[in-house]
Amino acid sequence: MNHCCTVPHLNSVPLILSISFQFSSSYCPNPKPKLAQELDTLADSETKNRDVVLKLYDALRSRDVDSVHRTLTPDLDYWFHGPPPHQFLMRTLTGVSPTFEFVPLSVVSFGSTVIAEGCDVASSISWIHAWTVAHGIITQVREYSNTSLTVTRVGDVVAGRSAEIAPSHCPSVWESQFSGRAGKSVPGLVLAI
Repeated sequence: MNHCCTVPHLNSVPLILSISFQFSSSYCPNPKPKLAQELDTLADSETKNRDVVLKLYDALRSRDVDSVHRTLTPDLDYWFHGPPPHQFLMRTLTGVSPTFEFVPLSVVSFGSTVIAEGCDVASSISWIHAWTVAHGIITQVREYSNTSLTVTRVGDVVAGRSAEIAPSHCPSVWESQFSGRAGKSVPGLVLAI
């Protein structure tokens, strides 16, 4: 980009200067605001976390034990809510009983938390898994069976940093859709992330 300007000379004779500007991307600041960059990073992380969980479901369906082991931490933190005979995920992971077919009908990500939801073929049992993913490995799962779940966000998180928590406002960011399919009343829980 060239700019010309007239600069007065000492004896009142104009002096013409030609100034050339060259910008290098290494010296030019990124035009994208920092917040937008952080949101892009968060979206990329959420996509990667979602992909990790989807790969786990694929490995469970194909009974690929090695892939399951690579996806889960050896000391997986497991938590269950629902009728005790419906602990299908734990039974599937430990090989205690025949495998329950987990086919997620909905999968969403919120930072390191990935929520997957589905139901059995007869739509009599609904399930929800809330996975925590860290560095591409699943470290925690909360399994809900025949339970209505509402996920709320406590504070805002951008690029792993939490903003101040507004105690009177915790917006709902996700609600289960399949828990009512069985035509019966189910307990409801709130998961705060």
